[in-house]
Amino acid sequence: MTTSLTFPDKNEGRGVDRRRLLKGAAALAATGATMKAASAATVTPFGQTGAPTPLTDPLPLGPLPGSRYPDSHLESLKKPRVSFGPAGFPAFAGTMAVERVATGFRWAEGPVYFPAGRYVLFSDIPNNRIMRFSEDDAHLSVFRQPSMNSNGNTIDREGRLITCEHSGRRVTRTELDGSITIIADKYNGKKLNSPNDAVVTSDGAIWFTDPVYGIGGYYEGVKAEPEQEKHNVYRVDPKTGDVKVVVDDFVEPNGVGLSPDEKKLYVCDTGFTDGPDNPSHIRVFDLDVGAGKVSNSKVFAEMPKPSITDGVRCDTAGRVWCSVGWGDPNEDGVRCYTPDGDMLGKIHIPETVANLCFGGQQRNRLYICGSSSLYAVYTSAQGAMKP
Repeated sequence: MTTSLTFPDKNEGRGVDRRRLLKGAAALAATGATMKAASAATVTPFGQTGAPTPLTDPLPLGPLPGSRYPDSHLESLKKPRVSFGPAGFPAFAGTMAVERVATGFRWAEGPVYFPAGRYVLFSDIPNNRIMRFSEDDAHLSVFRQPSMNSNGNTIDREGRLITCEHSGRRVTRTELDGSITIIADKYNGKKLNSPNDAVVTSDGAIWFTDPVYGIGGYYEGVKAEPEQEKHNVYRVDPKTGDVKVVVDDFVEPNGVGLSPDEKKLYVCDTGFTDGPDNPSHIRVFDLDVGAGKVSNSKVFAEMPKPSITDGVRCDTAGRVWCSVGWGDPNEDGVRCYTPDGDMLGKIHIPETVANLCFGGQQRNRLYICGSSSLYAVYTSAQGAMKP
């Protein structure tokens, strides 16, 4: 499925284009037409010649149609195909396939794994709910509805759910007794725009992004005028609760992730949705957890426009895994990079991918939010012990 991007003139509010994108992609993902288009999508692996094999229609649960070990949906830039060292793409153990484990969503986002319960929570933003997928028996249920059009989720060091809410325009924490505490909803006395994604560092501080996607229309939240002029990355002090800006020069800050040693902070900029000259990349910062500051910003990885990335996670070796979607269907899926920014390979998914997380009892199962569905694949990497 391809989507035509249109860009606003200077008088239009930001976020409108993403609504158009949603109308052209995620909003249609709930219809049979889009499922047919997604099911019929093709992928062209690295180095492959000739026509790729189309996926069958309808797309079932379980391993993707056409899967055969080694699964051609897992593509490496490094040879040989089966490689476990830092020079190779760490997804090939020879005995795994990409699986579609759940479906029926309008726009799946923000997955987080809870090891104590062996389940994944993720947002279905337009349907205003948080879903729960139990990996022991593949049971799917609604965890919370309404969810205030929740987007990104993470887990803190006490096992509590941290959620970014579009229509609530806030970051919340679900306490162990089920009650909800507001962590941040204002900065300098003005409402936040629409918190998008968050991570928690070892000192308990919550770092979150605040673009305007959730207030650009009524599909993912409630349409409103932004009150924060800049689209910032914030830090919430774990002792005082003070909310402070740590980065203020993003066009649209989106997904956020931590290196396993907490010395790097990764933040996606999806500003390309606001204009063709805006960025579509991941930035990386040196992180000083104790001081609550970042420095030395640089671009870690560029995405091939019109594709964007809005979810990022690291494994224990410091490799960076990110989502890709909205553009060329052959780019839909997940990319994996070395800590130095060299791409190791891709996981092809037949839908636009928004976000991802590691889970499983060994933290070696990658859960992937792909538009209308949740996908999973076992890897030979392990997710960093950070949400």
